[in-house]
Amino acid sequence: MQLLEIKNLNSTLQNSIIAVFRLSFSDAEGSKEGDTIATFVEDLLSTTKQDESHVFIAQNDKEITGAIVFSKFKTENNTNAFILSPVAVVTKFQGQKIGQNLINFALEVLKNNGVEVAITYGDPNFYSKVGFKQITEDIIQAPLKLSFPIGWLAQSLTSNTLDVIPGKTACVPALNKQELW
Repeated sequence: MQLLEIKNLNSTLQNSIIAVFRLSFSDAEGSKEGDTIATFVEDLLSTTKQDESHVFIAQNDKEITGAIVFSKFKTENNTNAFILSPVAVVTKFQGQKIGQNLINFALEVLKNNGVEVAITYGDPNFYSKVGFKQITEDIIQAPLKLSFPIGWLAQSLTSNTLDVIPGKTACVPALNKQELW
Protein backbone atom coordinates (compact mmCIF):
# COMPACT_ATOMS: atom_id res chain seq x y z
CA MET A 1 0.00 0.00 0.00
CA GLN A 2 1.38 3.37 -1.00
CA LEU A 3 0.40 6.56 0.85
CA LEU A 4 0.81 9.81 -1.06
CA GLU A 5 0.15 13.50 -0.78
CA ILE A 6 -1.18 14.75 -4.10
CA LYS A 7 0.19 18.19 -4.90
CA ASN A 8 -1.00 18.63 -8.48
CA LEU A 9 -4.47 17.32 -9.21
CA ASN A 10 -5.13 16.63 -12.86
CA SER A 11 -8.72 16.04 -13.97
CA THR A 12 -8.29 12.25 -14.25
CA LEU A 13 -6.93 11.94 -10.72
CA GLN A 14 -9.54 14.37 -9.38
CA ASN A 15 -12.33 12.30 -10.97
CA SER A 16 -10.86 9.10 -9.49
CA ILE A 17 -10.76 10.65 -6.01
CA ILE A 18 -14.35 11.89 -6.33
CA ALA A 19 -15.39 8.38 -7.41
CA VAL A 20 -13.84 6.91 -4.24
CA PHE A 21 -15.97 9.22 -2.10
CA ARG A 22 -19.14 8.57 -4.14
CA LEU A 23 -18.70 4.79 -3.98
CA SER A 24 -17.77 4.65 -0.31
CA PHE A 25 -20.59 6.89 0.90
CA SER A 26 -23.15 5.30 -1.45
CA ASP A 27 -22.29 1.86 -0.10
CA ALA A 28 -22.49 3.05 3.51
CA GLU A 29 -25.40 5.49 3.44
CA GLY A 30 -27.16 5.25 0.08
CA SER A 31 -26.75 6.82 -3.33
CA LYS A 32 -28.18 10.20 -2.29
CA GLU A 33 -25.48 10.61 0.38
CA GLY A 34 -22.87 9.34 -2.10
CA ASP A 35 -23.91 12.04 -4.57
CA THR A 36 -23.95 14.72 -1.85
CA ILE A 37 -20.44 13.89 -0.68
CA ALA A 38 -19.13 13.54 -4.25
CA THR A 39 -20.49 17.00 -5.08
CA PHE A 40 -18.91 18.39 -1.91
CA VAL A 41 -15.53 16.82 -2.77
CA GLU A 42 -15.68 18.12 -6.34
CA ASP A 43 -16.40 21.61 -5.00
CA LEU A 44 -13.67 21.28 -2.37
CA LEU A 45 -11.02 20.13 -4.86
CA SER A 46 -11.90 22.65 -7.56
CA THR A 47 -12.47 25.80 -5.49
CA THR A 48 -10.00 25.57 -2.61
CA LYS A 49 -6.68 27.34 -3.08
CA GLN A 50 -3.76 24.94 -3.38
CA ASP A 51 -2.06 26.34 -0.26
CA GLU A 52 -5.30 25.87 1.70
CA SER A 53 -5.71 22.15 1.10
CA HIS A 54 -3.86 18.88 1.38
CA VAL A 55 -5.12 15.82 -0.50
CA PHE A 56 -3.87 12.36 0.45
CA ILE A 57 -4.56 8.99 -1.14
CA ALA A 58 -3.86 5.37 -0.40
CA GLN A 59 -3.09 3.44 -3.53
CA ASN A 60 -2.83 -0.29 -4.20
CA ASP A 61 -1.02 -0.78 -7.50
CA LYS A 62 -2.88 1.77 -9.65
CA GLU A 63 -6.20 1.68 -7.77
CA ILE A 64 -7.04 4.37 -5.21
CA THR A 65 -8.26 2.57 -2.09
CA GLY A 66 -8.80 5.60 0.14
CA ALA A 67 -8.67 9.37 0.13
CA ILE A 68 -8.78 12.23 2.63
CA VAL A 69 -8.76 15.99 2.38
CA PHE A 70 -7.54 18.53 4.92
CA SER A 71 -8.47 22.16 4.32
CA LYS A 72 -7.53 25.40 6.03
CA PHE A 73 -9.37 26.16 9.26
CA LYS A 74 -9.14 29.87 9.96
CA THR A 75 -8.98 31.25 13.49
CA GLU A 76 -8.98 34.79 14.88
CA ASN A 77 -5.58 34.27 16.49
CA ASN A 78 -4.07 32.80 13.27
CA THR A 79 -3.38 29.35 14.68
CA ASN A 80 -2.11 27.22 11.80
CA ALA A 81 -5.00 24.73 11.75
CA PHE A 82 -6.51 22.37 9.18
CA ILE A 83 -9.74 20.40 9.26
CA LEU A 84 -10.03 16.82 8.03
CA SER A 85 -13.13 16.42 5.90
CA PRO A 86 -13.96 14.12 4.27
CA VAL A 87 -12.48 10.63 4.64
CA ALA A 88 -13.30 7.62 2.48
CA VAL A 89 -12.01 4.08 2.04
CA VAL A 90 -13.42 1.92 -0.74
CA THR A 91 -15.76 -0.61 0.88
CA LYS A 92 -13.87 -3.74 -0.21
CA PHE A 93 -10.71 -2.35 1.45
CA GLN A 94 -12.29 -1.31 4.74
CA GLY A 95 -11.16 -3.02 7.93
CA GLN A 96 -7.51 -3.08 6.80
CA LYS A 97 -6.49 0.10 8.68
CA ILE A 98 -6.09 2.00 5.41
CA GLY A 99 -8.00 5.00 6.77
CA GLN A 100 -6.01 5.06 10.01
CA ASN A 101 -2.69 4.72 8.19
CA LEU A 102 -3.66 7.43 5.72
CA ILE A 103 -4.71 9.83 8.48
CA ASN A 104 -1.55 9.16 10.52
CA PHE A 105 0.59 9.72 7.41
CA ALA A 106 -1.25 12.98 6.66
CA LEU A 107 -0.95 14.23 10.25
CA GLU A 108 2.81 13.67 10.12
CA VAL A 109 3.07 15.60 6.81
CA LEU A 110 0.99 18.45 8.25
CA LYS A 111 3.08 18.53 11.43
CA ASN A 112 6.27 18.69 9.34
CA ASN A 113 4.71 21.62 7.43
CA GLY A 114 4.14 23.61 10.62
CA VAL A 115 0.45 22.88 11.16
CA GLU A 116 -0.33 23.27 14.85
CA VAL A 117 -3.84 21.84 15.20
CA ALA A 118 -5.87 19.23 13.32
CA ILE A 119 -9.65 19.24 13.65
CA THR A 120 -12.34 16.90 12.39
CA TYR A 121 -16.05 16.29 12.77
CA GLY A 122 -17.18 12.70 12.87
CA ASP A 123 -17.26 9.43 14.77
CA PRO A 124 -15.27 9.77 18.01
CA ASN A 125 -14.77 5.98 18.16
CA PHE A 126 -12.94 5.98 14.82
CA TYR A 127 -11.02 9.24 15.10
CA SER A 128 -9.79 8.53 18.64
CA LYS A 129 -7.71 5.72 17.10
CA VAL A 130 -5.61 8.39 15.35
CA GLY A 131 -5.23 10.80 18.26
CA PHE A 132 -8.31 13.01 17.99
CA LYS A 133 -10.10 13.87 21.20
CA GLN A 134 -13.62 15.16 21.76
CA ILE A 135 -13.69 18.88 22.42
CA THR A 136 -16.35 21.44 23.16
CA GLU A 137 -16.85 24.78 21.50
CA ASP A 138 -15.29 26.32 24.62
CA ILE A 139 -11.99 24.94 23.26
CA ILE A 140 -12.50 25.64 19.54
CA GLN A 141 -15.66 27.20 18.20
CA ALA A 142 -17.18 25.44 15.19
CA PRO A 143 -17.68 27.69 12.15
CA LEU A 144 -21.31 26.55 11.80
CA LYS A 145 -23.92 24.94 14.07
CA LEU A 146 -22.99 21.35 14.93
CA SER A 147 -25.77 18.81 14.42
CA PHE A 148 -23.69 16.14 16.22
CA PRO A 149 -21.72 18.01 18.95
CA ILE A 150 -20.02 14.87 20.32
CA GLY A 151 -18.34 14.51 16.91
CA TRP A 152 -16.37 17.77 17.33
CA LEU A 153 -12.76 16.57 17.64
CA ALA A 154 -9.23 17.96 17.56
CA GLN A 155 -5.62 17.30 18.39
CA SER A 156 -2.51 19.36 18.86
CA LEU A 157 0.31 18.57 16.44
CA THR A 158 2.84 20.44 18.59
CA SER A 159 2.30 19.15 22.14
CA ASN A 160 0.32 16.73 24.27
CA THR A 161 -2.26 19.33 25.25
CA LEU A 162 -4.64 21.28 23.07
CA ASP A 163 -4.79 24.95 23.94
CA VAL A 164 -7.99 26.97 23.74
CA ILE A 165 -8.31 28.77 20.42
CA PRO A 166 -10.39 31.84 21.21
CA GLY A 167 -12.83 33.59 18.92
CA LYS A 168 -14.72 32.84 15.77
CA THR A 169 -13.49 30.35 13.19
CA ALA A 170 -14.06 29.82 9.49
CA CYS A 171 -13.53 27.08 6.96
CA VAL A 172 -13.00 27.11 3.20
CA PRO A 173 -16.09 27.99 1.12
CA ALA A 174 -16.81 24.39 0.01
CA LEU A 175 -17.12 23.30 3.65
CA ASN A 176 -19.00 26.41 4.71
CA LYS A 177 -22.43 24.82 4.14
CA GLN A 178 -24.73 24.08 7.07
CA GLU A 179 -25.93 20.78 5.56
CA LEU A 180 -22.40 19.39 5.97
CA TRP A 181 -22.43 20.15 9.69
